[in-house]
Amino acid sequence: MDDLARLAARHAVATSYRPAEDVTVQVPEATVRAVLGLLGVPAGPGEDVRALADAADAARAARLLPPTLVQWRGEGAPAALTALPAGTRLRVALEDGAGGAGGGDGAGEAGEADWGPDLPYGVHRLSAVTPDGRTASATLIVAPDRAPAAPGRAHGLLVQLYSLLSERSWGMGDLGDLAELARWAARTHGAGFVQVNPLHAAVPGTPTDPSPYRPSSRRFPDPVHLRIEDVPEYAGCPERDALDELAARGGELRREVLEKGALIDRDAVWALKRQALELLYAVPRSPVREAAYREFRAAQGEPLALHAAWCAAAAGEEPGERADFHAWLVWLTDGQLRAAQEAAREAGMAVGIVHDLAVGVHPDGSDARTGAHARQASAGAPPDAFNARGQDWGLPPWRPDALEQSAYAPFRALLRGVFRYAGAVRIDHVMGLFRLWWVPGGTPPAEGTYVSYDGEAMLAVLVLEAHRAGSLVVGEDLGTVEPRVRRALARRGILGTSVLWFERDWSGDGQPLEPGAWREACLATVTTHDLPPTAAKLAGAHVELRDRLGLLTRPLDLERAEDAADTARWLTLLDDLGLDTKGEEAAVRALYAFLLRTPARLVGVWLPDAVGDRRPQNLPGTWDQYPNWRLPLADAAGRPLTLEALTASPRANALLSAVGEGARTRTAPPGARPL
Repeated sequence: MDDLARLAARHAVATSYRPAEDVTVQVPEATVRAVLGLLGVPAGPGEDVRALADAADAARAARLLPPTLVQWRGEGAPAALTALPAGTRLRVALEDGAGGAGGGDGAGEAGEADWGPDLPYGVHRLSAVTPDGRTASATLIVAPDRAPAAPGRAHGLLVQLYSLLSERSWGMGDLGDLAELARWAARTHGAGFVQVNPLHAAVPGTPTDPSPYRPSSRRFPDPVHLRIEDVPEYAGCPERDALDELAARGGELRREVLEKGALIDRDAVWALKRQALELLYAVPRSPVREAAYREFRAAQGEPLALHAAWCAAAAGEEPGERADFHAWLVWLTDGQLRAAQEAAREAGMAVGIVHDLAVGVHPDGSDARTGAHARQASAGAPPDAFNARGQDWGLPPWRPDALEQSAYAPFRALLRGVFRYAGAVRIDHVMGLFRLWWVPGGTPPAEGTYVSYDGEAMLAVLVLEAHRAGSLVVGEDLGTVEPRVRRALARRGILGTSVLWFERDWSGDGQPLEPGAWREACLATVTTHDLPPTAAKLAGAHVELRDRLGLLTRPLDLERAEDAADTARWLTLLDDLGLDTKGEEAAVRALYAFLLRTPARLVGVWLPDAVGDRRPQNLPGTWDQYPNWRLPLADAAGRPLTLEALTASPRANALLSAVGEGARTRTAPPGARPL
């Protein structure tokens, strides 16, 4: 191995990768050097790379302990501990330093303890002293062996919250709408969950980036989702006339979308809500609410203070004067998010609200300024069958060295934030816990490389925080995934994601998988926000749409024929199973009935499928050619629907009643595979 490769290996930077078993791709040397530089390793052309590699090898050989150790409950000691010299003394400084594990088991114990298999859960500090006086320390993560399990088999809805407008919302769906949707789905159709798009704080701008997957912060939510009338200070506001006028203007925005075909205008909605919230901020809070707010600020600490100051500065305000207003907005939003989860559980949902954790943050956002991200690089994906040029997502990746040095504090805080109000969390691109494709600034996406993380440590933190919250975890593991990653996720109780159109015998001729061949540990869906709604897929409408936008790379007739043949294979399988596929609505119901015949623990119904909406919420490969993330829920004719119209829709109720009935009577097919 050459010197640059040795150095890269010591810093978990790949010099080659294998997109397929029989294919190896070499990473350009310039990329390897650039990524090492982003990790603080001076590996430019003029540097003595051999000396750096030798020093890194020597440091690794001399160390007693790796930076991080993981102790899974009920399993053997980490290998690094068993390899220590006999007689080595091990002491553990517990997570909070004063007794207990920050909310985990064992609270109230001494702040230090000898190492042992029954240490309390938490992220501790382990110190080692050998008989000959050598010392070392490492982060020790003590975690349950598995994340919380799904409470039986459940079905639910998948929805982009902004798209679901009720007669009360101000131009886009809000948290009051989410609570109402959950109540209806649970009480009328026995649903166990509602999964929503990421509700993270956005980056202000004109216009604001509408994608929920490029947030300013993943730790803190966005106040644009607030139901203004549900803020307790609303009732006693002396500026009630002004509030009512703003609410009326919000109604005008709603009517523009529902009656006149306008797109959802997040900026216009926020402009009105911001004015209303300024009025409510001036209303004196009750002593109880003031105490609750101060407690929240203290618990969130410096990260909230920094985020609030950033929000003020981004809005062109004086941070020192206005940060409290923005911190207050986070508190309000956190409260309504928790209220939505409570409403879902009170209505009978076994899981409740499933929140989506985006894979990264905007390079100009507040999270990217904490020092834990490589701001001169972007996460993405290497070339594949769907994108020969690779992908650059414009999201600065975590720095593995920064995570290790901070005992994974930024990641832990992020998870604690979202788990506060979640019955489950979906981890977008869950493979990113193990490795990410880094694209240095100015480099084509195809010329990036993989940077690996301590996947066991990342997974242990995730399982630990899920355990503390009592929440499920769903990993989005679509696409090419290393087998070891899927095994690790399944072993730790992380559910995968199985999308019907992708579930095939890829080792053979690509035939659709029979129900019994599906894995159990997954959330099964027919489609996603990045794919055509099911009615569009059945009719081939998505091919026509891509043709109109100039996105096809092959002749239209060929694309039509291949897509029709693909759909026909699925319909043939449904027919063979005795499911009725005659007519669009029947075929949609049959596809969901098929999901219920699989052993999948969770089955999700894409809400647009319930009403026949044919428009994708996001069309990958487009920017301004298509209104991504700005479309309201609509019926089969493209007419926008309110939440109230949805709940009264015969088509929606027919599908969800069938799914609910199927969910109550289904049993796992024989021979179902466990992963």
